[in-house]
Amino acid sequence: MAEKKEISGLRRALAHWERLAGHMRQERVWLVWLLAALIGVATGYAVLLFRYGIGAVQWLWLDVWEENIVATKASFSHPLVVFLGPVAGGLVVGLLLVWLAPHRRASGVADVIEAAHVRHGVISWKDGLMSAVITVVSLGSGASAGREGPAVHIGASIASQAFRPFRYLTVAQRRVLVAAGAAAAVAASFNAPIAGMLFAHEVILGHYALSAFVPTVLASVAGALITRVHLGDQPAFTLPELAISSHFEIPAFLLLGLLAGFVAVAFLRMVEAFDLQARRMPMPLWLRPVAGGAVIGLMGVFVPEILGVGYEATSQALRGRYDLLFLLVLLAAKMLATAVTLASRFGGGVFSPSLFLGAMTGGIVGQVVGWLAPEAASDVGAYALVGTAAVAGAVLGAPLSTALIVFEMTRDYAITIALLLATSVAAVVMQVTAVRSFFHWQLQQRGLDLASGPHRRIMRTMTVKAFLTPREKGASRTVPEPFDARPQLRPDDTLEKALRAFNRGNFSRLAVVDAKGKLVGWADYAKALEAYNDALVEAELEEHR
Repeated sequence: MAEKKEISGLRRALAHWERLAGHMRQERVWLVWLLAALIGVATGYAVLLFRYGIGAVQWLWLDVWEENIVATKASFSHPLVVFLGPVAGGLVVGLLLVWLAPHRRASGVADVIEAAHVRHGVISWKDGLMSAVITVVSLGSGASAGREGPAVHIGASIASQAFRPFRYLTVAQRRVLVAAGAAAAVAASFNAPIAGMLFAHEVILGHYALSAFVPTVLASVAGALITRVHLGDQPAFTLPELAISSHFEIPAFLLLGLLAGFVAVAFLRMVEAFDLQARRMPMPLWLRPVAGGAVIGLMGVFVPEILGVGYEATSQALRGRYDLLFLLVLLAAKMLATAVTLASRFGGGVFSPSLFLGAMTGGIVGQVVGWLAPEAASDVGAYALVGTAAVAGAVLGAPLSTALIVFEMTRDYAITIALLLATSVAAVVMQVTAVRSFFHWQLQQRGLDLASGPHRRIMRTMTVKAFLTPREKGASRTVPEPFDARPQLRPDDTLEKALRAFNRGNFSRLAVVDAKGKLVGWADYAKALEAYNDALVEAELEEHR
């Protein structure tokens, strides 16, 4: 009897695994996993090549490959060399923008989010290649920006090319693979595989579905392994041992989170204002990076710490090497230099500048707390470390993954509580002040509101083509009565515009015409609602599967 039960249980287990294997074959899960791993490896090497390219351009004018340019070269170079480096780089960037860039700008994380949610994950290879080249020239010539955002775009571009031959993959699977490319890029850039995976879910996908978990993990681990094999298993910032001296300092870290939130708000407002002003200036596109390079070069003559990604100055602040006055100077100078860089159409992201600003903000608070309570205060580096996560998390709109990135970069367990508290408070400040994260501000500039949930995204991205009933063959192309007196739609009109037209006169059917006003089909209110509901159900399944 017991033997029969064992056989019966074994059969049930085998049947279960057989059904699971069949489901995985049907959903092509194995292919998605394999592609994710290959994307991770390719992205890891692409990020390495990207970093070497930045170093090569930097060597042309500073004769040094390392990121530590202040200690090795920039502060001792002739002022004219420091000034002309960003100007010459700006000229090259300007010509590339005019001649070769598809969108007349370099792409970044916002473009990856847009591609994932609006364009079925498709990113053109030309856009990916030219954005990488523009960013290499920009950062190599001293532009004040980060390399992580462009690296994410590189990873997503690789993913887009990888899944293109497999046309039978679903939109959700393509979106996951794009996120996997982004995860690999973050992991390879920071040697932080856990944070890379989490960044892909928090920023790119906007959900934590289990079906996306394995591909993002595979890609993230693969990207980090490539970096570790070629550059070593070292954190981005090597710090002395840090710890919180007393739990009575928790209010000070909460205050740091509050201040970090306002620094993030000020930074984003400055970026927005400079971008708006640059658009209003009557200046040829090719000349804009040259003018911006002149400003950056002039600032670099006096404060070379603001040039490039700024990891050297960030590391010094984390070690408590700067006094209060110089921290204030660097905070203001980096904020201004980055706003000028982005407004001037240089390539680059905001992650590294956000870490820089956070380190200076934390260092300032640490100096003040040390002055008020010298016996009880923690090391200034502890405050600077917490500040990096707080400001960057608020700017990127990704407090959880940013806290993990900083944690994995430093591998310091001692101040985790303060890190999470300050990052959370900074994120609350952003919510209270109603300031969008940098990525969603960029998307909003293009008329895309992806931060309000899938319902708003569907309303603004689904077009009439999705529920259009084509005109019958041989039928007249003239709009008949009484439809000629009603609002008319175009195939590329959004669902939001179509529903407004339906509701304006309580219409059940509207004519769809081309640019010349000729009838191409019909839009029915019932079909529009059905398409909307189907898209909502699909989004719900994707986010919880």
